[in-house]
Amino acid sequence: MARAAAAYYAARDPFGAAGDFTTAPEISQAFGECLGLWAAVTWALMGRPDPVLLVELGPGRGTLMADALRAAAEVAQPFRRAVRVHLVEASPRLRAAQRARLGDAVAAWHDDPAALPPGPALLLANEFLDALPVRQFVRRGAAWRERWVADGAFLELPPGEDAPPLPPEAPEGAVLEVNEAARALAAALGARLAAQGGAALILDYGPAEGGFGDSLQAVRAHARADPLAEPGSADLTAHVDFAALAAAARAAGAAVHGPLPQGVFLQRLGLASRAAMLAAARPAQAAAQLSAAHRLMAPEGMGRLFKALCLCHPGLPAPPGFETA
Repeated sequence: MARAAAAYYAARDPFGAAGDFTTAPEISQAFGECLGLWAAVTWALMGRPDPVLLVELGPGRGTLMADALRAAAEVAQPFRRAVRVHLVEASPRLRAAQRARLGDAVAAWHDDPAALPPGPALLLANEFLDALPVRQFVRRGAAWRERWVADGAFLELPPGEDAPPLPPEAPEGAVLEVNEAARALAAALGARLAAQGGAALILDYGPAEGGFGDSLQAVRAHARADPLAEPGSADLTAHVDFAALAAAARAAGAAVHGPLPQGVFLQRLGLASRAAMLAAARPAQAAAQLSAAHRLMAPEGMGRLFKALCLCHPGLPAPPGFETA
């Protein structure tokens, strides 16, 4: 999964109608604007450190960051002046798209979050963790087997010594997914935020509580595809285990808020009001603006399956959107 994802993102721009899928920042500019203002208010709760790192993990075309910075420049100029933008992006193709859109606004690009410079930081990760590779374990009889891929097909082998703790009991055929990379990232971010200050906002799809299930999927041209067909030609993702992320971050010393449904979070941030303003300002696009907001927030759209989770310094008050979560 890791090799296929690396090849996939290195070779194409997968976003939008002409690509394979559409993410929230490409659906509505109000999404990035609300996250930019979320960062500005959270920065104030942090004591207004100057400078402060504004980091995005997996920034796509740079759309979210462009919208966030524009909103900050319009209504939160002290925050915008304090910000140093850092992007974590491994794909040269997508880096070029980000550079074209953001230009000198970006202080630096990094291949890995571990390479970020020290200091207080605000991190945004929208649909980033779902692309990190999972391990799958399948219950067969009284034992677990680990699922591998060989010659274009799944293969089940006894778990190795590096296998994570597995439940002693499970139904026949149950699949347990473990995303070690996501848990390690949550632990690393939690340790950094606890030591240096700041907050990380994670928006992705998956259940609030983990459980059994095979969520691996491939998407090509906005339709489901065979995950094993033509590796590197389709987007591979799996559900994010928010409970596991929260546990890893807490164990590293961070405070955790959420997860809560994305629709609830965006409603609290005022996305519906911002979409209405955009619709009023551009009557010809009013229906599209309101439809985009509905898609992001409605339970039958992205509002329930997608969740918002915040990791932060333990001394930080509840950030915007999480006050009563």
